[in-house]
Amino acid sequence: MEKEIIVPEGKEERSLNFIEQIVEKDLAEGVNDGRIQTRFPPEPNGYLHIGHVKAICMDFGIAEKYNGVCNLRFDDTNPAKEDTEYVETIERDIAWLGFKWGQIYYASDYFQQLYDLAIRFIKAGKAYVDEQTAEQIAEQKGTPTEPGVASPYRDRPIEENLRLFEAMQRGEIEEGKMVLRAKIDMANPNMHFRDPIMYRIITSHPHHRTGRTWNVYPMYDFAHGQSDYFEGVTHSICTLEFEVHRPLYDYFLDQITGENFCGMSPYGPDYRPKQREFNRLNITYTVMSKRKMLQLVKEGLVAGWDDPRMPTVCGLRRRGYTPQAIRTFMDKIGYTKVEGMIDQGLLEHVIREDLKETAPRVCAIFDPVKLVITNYEGAGETIIAENIDGHEELGTREMKFGKELWIERGDFLEEADNKFYRLSPGGREVRLKASYIIQATGCEKDANGNITTVYATYDPNSKSGTEGGNRKTKATINWVECNSALEAEVRLYDRLFAVENPSAEEGDFRDLLNPDSLKVVAAKVEGSLRSELHAPIVKDGIEQENHYQLLKQGYFVVDPDTTADKLVLNRTCSLKDNYLK
Repeated sequence: MEKEIIVPEGKEERSLNFIEQIVEKDLAEGVNDGRIQTRFPPEPNGYLHIGHVKAICMDFGIAEKYNGVCNLRFDDTNPAKEDTEYVETIERDIAWLGFKWGQIYYASDYFQQLYDLAIRFIKAGKAYVDEQTAEQIAEQKGTPTEPGVASPYRDRPIEENLRLFEAMQRGEIEEGKMVLRAKIDMANPNMHFRDPIMYRIITSHPHHRTGRTWNVYPMYDFAHGQSDYFEGVTHSICTLEFEVHRPLYDYFLDQITGENFCGMSPYGPDYRPKQREFNRLNITYTVMSKRKMLQLVKEGLVAGWDDPRMPTVCGLRRRGYTPQAIRTFMDKIGYTKVEGMIDQGLLEHVIREDLKETAPRVCAIFDPVKLVITNYEGAGETIIAENIDGHEELGTREMKFGKELWIERGDFLEEADNKFYRLSPGGREVRLKASYIIQATGCEKDANGNITTVYATYDPNSKSGTEGGNRKTKATINWVECNSALEAEVRLYDRLFAVENPSAEEGDFRDLLNPDSLKVVAAKVEGSLRSELHAPIVKDGIEQENHYQLLKQGYFVVDPDTTADKLVLNRTCSLKDNYLK
């Protein structure tokens, strides 16, 4: 796949995507009596990732735009992989994104109806019990250009199929010994029509909702379309990998609608859902495979599903991405029928644009050295600084100021030329952010020649916001007062993989991990942050995290590991935006 470069849109109104065009055509033609109903159908076998969010925005967005309803349905047909934990996290992630579902359904709600339909298929001679192994069935499927070979059990008598299928459900048949297959066409050029499996036996794991009630479970292709049908879904929207499944989706619906009406829909024999597909989301420098993400988690290569380097929703949240930014990102990339690779730089650009106008500014020193203002008298004072320069409406914060401050080591050079605008003995005047102008006078070193203390004098008449504070300097540096400073663990996150498309590379994808994806530094952070650490934030009705711009360092979020005694900050993104350059 080629990397898709998306130029951020302006404020002009965008055109309808092709799914919206389909919906509007259906509405104009009175399809389903003008009713719009969608669903988001995750399997509860893992955590949602940003690829799922693209589908969420489509499913919920269509319903919202056209006054319909979007339901949440858990496709829980494989108890070996599913768990209530995943159900709970999926609900939490969708709510955090700001979407509201109409009803919650489960595919397991329909186990009896699906079983009854399977019996109906058997009685109609359209399904049979196969005793072959999975390997034998796969071998007999043939190729796209060569027909398959019929199972020796394909023409089993209907009564025998019924007896065996009922025995499968009663738990009398060992797992893996039998399956129920649809009897369609072993020569069909669409491989999915070559007698697909409808039911398999799973007795090794209880179901997270139904326990041991069922011993047979429907396959995706049989359960999904029928679940859509039972619920009254009008538009079943999914990603492109399911496009080849659509004919089978329609085939199964043919058997229960129209002249074959099964009576299981309140909307009558002519109602049927319509499946349509869009391109899935692929982003550079990460993987979207649940299997690969599970490997990373289980092998301890990341700190869990919510590791800020992971593309999971909970990982993005912990990284500091906001629901607004993620949804804006989806609007920008759009929906097409063409697969591509989206530059992760666009996602970073979007969150940067979001936080630039909303994240309060805070001073933090990553590589501290002590600054002593030798002519400063008194116990200290309070400096009032704007949360965001030039935005008085966003309020102010109080910064403690005193004789001893922390500054960045790189803001001082003992010997500097005239191109160095920051602190140097006898050098230029420099303004301390939002406070006074100072001039370096010297420094102190340890036995190894490392600078331990910088000395300076200040001009008491140069305070920002006063008449004397209008004097200009070539440089402004950040500082944190020593006695009030918070000790912070700062986690500097970068891209998880060192290559753009790890899934396309040969060899083990784990060998492609970026060794510099996480660096941890100890920092000094201004004490104004102390009172806000645990303050809840609600924006657009959604509970969100505390975000800050650490001046000259980047955008950061307070991590859940933070306690009363320990501040932990995660870098969301740097200040530099190279996406449009």
